[in-house]
Amino acid sequence: MHKQNQLPDNVKIGKFIDPLTDYGFKLLFGSEPNKDLLISFLNVLFKNRKEIIDLTYNKNERNGPQRDYRKAVYDLTCTGKDGEQFIIEVQRLHQPYFKDRALYYTSLLIHDQAPKGKEWDYSLKEVYFSAIMDFSFEDTHPKKYFHRIHLTDEESGEIFYDKMALIFLEIPKFNKREKSLKTDLDRWLFVLKNMSRLEKIPLILRKQIFEKVFNIAEVSNLTKEDYMNYERDLMAYWDDYAIKKSLEHDRRIAMEKGMEKGMEKGMEKGMEKGMEKGMEKAKTESVKNLLKTGKFSISEISNYISVSEAFVRKVKKNLT
Repeated sequence: MHKQNQLPDNVKIGKFIDPLTDYGFKLLFGSEPNKDLLISFLNVLFKNRKEIIDLTYNKNERNGPQRDYRKAVYDLTCTGKDGEQFIIEVQRLHQPYFKDRALYYTSLLIHDQAPKGKEWDYSLKEVYFSAIMDFSFEDTHPKKYFHRIHLTDEESGEIFYDKMALIFLEIPKFNKREKSLKTDLDRWLFVLKNMSRLEKIPLILRKQIFEKVFNIAEVSNLTKEDYMNYERDLMAYWDDYAIKKSLEHDRRIAMEKGMEKGMEKGMEKGMEKGMEKGMEKAKTESVKNLLKTGKFSISEISNYISVSEAFVRKVKKNLT
């Protein structure tokens, strides 16, 4: 467990991007030229149950069933050649109702299949939700990281309805080392969890599909604009992470004391402290990352990170 306000390793920029950031995931899997990567990954998830030959990318936003419902914004949605639909989500921080969210998103795609103003026999296309989680459920086995969920008969365990499935990957529970990678699922999970920490592509991943992944993900291949977009993602993650950790810390102290007022005060204090320290550390780390590239002037970094030039010079001095 990270100490309070300690900077997570995956917020620092290494040789390869972190595929679990919003920018990193969409760079690798969210564009037409890289469609083969997403097809390969999904086929691993559906091995021996479904083969995906082609995909069409869809818009990533849908309205709820009523006007005042909140909009659902997905990371990626795609349609297969037979009309089957796929939602692919990346969730970095713990969300208490993530299973509910998965069902809500899936139900929206099912609801959208009903033709408006026409007779309909209720025949549905397949809908699949796949979640890549950088946290773990609290109610699953500590060693089980891959969950494929169907509607099944409670007594027999047989699949009752096969046109809908939910897949959850709990990345923190996957702890296999390079020498233990046996299947393509192992290899994909290893890449998702560890790529941002690696300095080169491991020999076990010397396959065409993974070599393409690492080539796209190499930070030195990013344009200035892409680098800044990636940096922005990391800053946002660190802000959320720091606030969450501070809140958890102060909530735990307040609960141990058994004081309601203490808990309220702790949460308020945690939010304020988390935001302040989180922003400070995120900005410092972001300035370091931009300085290390050698591509940006002090003025450019100052404007982009929204700090003074004196702040940038101070970080640069400490860096050297």
